[in-house]
Amino acid sequence: MGFARTCSVTLVGVEGVVVEVQADLEPGVAAFTLVGLPDKSLTESRDRVRAAVVNSGGEWPQKKLTVGLSPASVPKAGSGFDLAVACAVLGAAERIDPRVLGDIVMIGELGLDGRVRPVRGILPAVLAAADAGYEQVVVPECAAAEASLVPGVSVLGVRSLRQLIAVLTDEPVPEEDAGDRTRPDPLLAGLRAPGTGADTGMHGVGAASHDQGPDFADVVGQLAARTAVEVAAAGGHHLFLEGPPGAGKTMLAERLPSILPPLDRQASLEVTAVHSVAGLLPVDKPLIDTAPYCAPHHSATMQALVGGGGATVRPGAVSLSHRGVLFLDETPEFSGKALDALRQPLESGHVVIARSAGVVRFPARFLMVLAANPCPCGRFSQTNEQCECPPSAIRRYQARLSGPLLDRVDLRVEVDRVTRDELTAVGARGDTTATVADRVRAARDRAAARLAGTPWRTNSEVPGRELRSRWHAAPGAMDGAERSLERGMLTARGLDRVLRVAWTVADLAGHERPGAADVALALQLRTGVPRGVPMAIGAGV
Repeated sequence: MGFARTCSVTLVGVEGVVVEVQADLEPGVAAFTLVGLPDKSLTESRDRVRAAVVNSGGEWPQKKLTVGLSPASVPKAGSGFDLAVACAVLGAAERIDPRVLGDIVMIGELGLDGRVRPVRGILPAVLAAADAGYEQVVVPECAAAEASLVPGVSVLGVRSLRQLIAVLTDEPVPEEDAGDRTRPDPLLAGLRAPGTGADTGMHGVGAASHDQGPDFADVVGQLAARTAVEVAAAGGHHLFLEGPPGAGKTMLAERLPSILPPLDRQASLEVTAVHSVAGLLPVDKPLIDTAPYCAPHHSATMQALVGGGGATVRPGAVSLSHRGVLFLDETPEFSGKALDALRQPLESGHVVIARSAGVVRFPARFLMVLAANPCPCGRFSQTNEQCECPPSAIRRYQARLSGPLLDRVDLRVEVDRVTRDELTAVGARGDTTATVADRVRAARDRAAARLAGTPWRTNSEVPGRELRSRWHAAPGAMDGAERSLERGMLTARGLDRVLRVAWTVADLAGHERPGAADVALALQLRTGVPRGVPMAIGAGV
């Protein structure tokens, strides 16, 4: 009788669980039994592993073989167990010393020819192995850079099973053909964008690469909207842009990620882990260090937005935009059910998906930008008489955005139609992306210094009770906002959000604490009602 064991990792959302892979050989009729709640793709590993071992020059044991995945009560999914199963079988057959395998975590899929193929979720899997105390990890060669992001872990990247066998048995390591690396890996083909592979506008850009992307100076006019975007980036506030088609709402949203500061180490690992699980991590960029951007189509379902699926739960757009920007263009065209599903992650910063197999939690702390036309035809405004929509149609269209959802949006700005003079003017345009990004970074540094020692990073995350008790505005500065609360123009949540925005405006203007002008601007940005306050940060102060 032969016995060997090694380890692998199964993922539950973006959290990994170390699984012990045990192989037992007994005399009897040749058979291969896999136990431990495997899913369909893992059950099929029996045929993949057998073919890979034979095509790698090994001898398949003609005995009764039982492979157990422990703990048996945890569902296992995916093809990443192939490498561990193959090595455990070879250890039980004494082709590999079983004592060598016990403290190694192996992650990878095997091709029928013995090649080791990449799988999703390498980073969270290696993080789970490191947390469990393992110091040696074997991964596919093309995923070694991603696995090496985890400190304190020795990573071995292998191209084939025969290479791994040679390393474990101290034999000469054979050379393997690298193949055509200019072609996309078949396992990841069609998965470079959220969901089914359709391009939904998800990409990573940030302040570190603002000189390569669209520039803020390209936006003509729109002083109020540009100010709102800058405040949103500095404080992490959600933004609602309303205006006619062609006014520049999408242009502003696309330039928002470029003025966000680069992600710190912890945020980078969080974002990279989510994209790794989703299969969206570029092979040539194992660590995402810039704010992601996700713009799903308005036909997206609730599962596409918040995550879901069958046996294997996938992260949705809210998680793919974690620490970045989620842009919902033509927001009223989204289903009401999908939009209302955003309420919980907007407040908590994570999304919880319950399924019969268990509960999965994905991070979802994003900056949401909503864009909408004022009416079905898009021409309704206080000064434009070209709108042909009846008042009842306008009310129905605007009512598609529920009050509870809009109450969670800090900034509301009307984007006016660009005039001919603004579009054809010759001379200086607005500030460039680099200039705006520098102001945003300075404002965030002021907020970080003030919030040092707390669990919050930006002004939008600070609870209202903390703002009222620990960080006060200037005396009398909140009088106007409090009167709006008494008149029913603000909710209690809205008053807290006005104070948060006021702190961000003060940080951008370099003030020690919000004054009356900062609060007035914040109130105007919050309600969308003109109050005669200059929209330029610091103007009139």
